[in-house]
Amino acid sequence: MLRLSGEVYSEVIAHALSGLPNEACGLLAAPGGGEVVDRFFPVRNAAESSQIYRLDDAEYLQVERTADDEGLALVAVMHSHTHTTAYPSPTDVRDASAFDPFGALLYVIVSLKDPEPSLRCYRILDGGITEEPVLVEG
Repeated sequence: MLRLSGEVYSEVIAHALSGLPNEACGLLAAPGGGEVVDRFFPVRNAAESSQIYRLDDAEYLQVERTADDEGLALVAVMHSHTHTTAYPSPTDVRDASAFDPFGALLYVIVSLKDPEPSLRCYRILDGGITEEPVLVEG
């Protein structure tokens, strides 16, 4: 299960919308890798595309350093889909398998296809996709 503070949920949705017309991306962190995500790190989409995302390498390294310094653990990667549902595409599955071969991270997708954004979460491991429940707290 992915548990988000209300503030983080709002930040994720706002970042997804601000990235239009391109996909937006970022990282989510929790204290000590705990259950409640209370920090969102927007990261530049280095692909600058409406169809794919790539976390900017330099920003990713900076986020890792900041999270470590603050006692946080990265628990999820977020990106938006500008015109499709909040479900991993074949490219998303391939990229997740290369980036996170042990399935340690969750993958949050925000669909902007409809007027109301939709946020869903998945674990991707060995090409398999498992949806994880999302609980927004507060």
